[in-house]
Amino acid sequence: MRADAQKNYSHLLEVAREVVAEHGADASMRDIARRAEVGLATLFRHFPTREALFEALLRINVDELIQQAAELEKSNQPDEALVTWFREGMGFVRSYNGICALFATAHADPDSALHASSNALRSAGARLLHRAQAEGTARADMDGVDLFALMSALGWLVDQPGFASRGDHLFHLITNAILTNPSSDVGKKAK
Repeated sequence: MRADAQKNYSHLLEVAREVVAEHGADASMRDIARRAEVGLATLFRHFPTREALFEALLRINVDELIQQAAELEKSNQPDEALVTWFREGMGFVRSYNGICALFATAHADPDSALHASSNALRSAGARLLHRAQAEGTARADMDGVDLFALMSALGWLVDQPGFASRGDHLFHLITNAILTNPSSDVGKKAK
């Protein structure tokens, strides 16, 4: 990419990050272009769809979560690794209002710009889950899709005003339901 095109791309992402932080996943592409002081066509040239914009906005976070899963696989006990990653993943799905719906839709749509990221996250979590299952510390009747769904659902739920204060309690309930022999220390260590 040419230097001026890269500068425009970076500027658009910076502005999009601000607008999406304020308005969530429903932020208007027109508002992003207006605030970036470019035409809508320029925005669409860089990001042809809303999903393409979110894929670019979230790529760093997705890569970090995948890297963290790989590191946890090597360094932590399987149950601790799973709970730690689950908490980090919950933080990720809470990064922008409405992101859970985007990832839920992308999960079932191979043509979505977010499909590859959704699959990569789900696979990273599934590896941690399988490792814990092999050690007998996680339920055998769930898979990576279930884990991703629970993480997304809980991330969405604790963003709702009526449940925000119960976030830690709900997190412990869910992780205790995932683990076969949950110890109260595992969830607390993973904070």
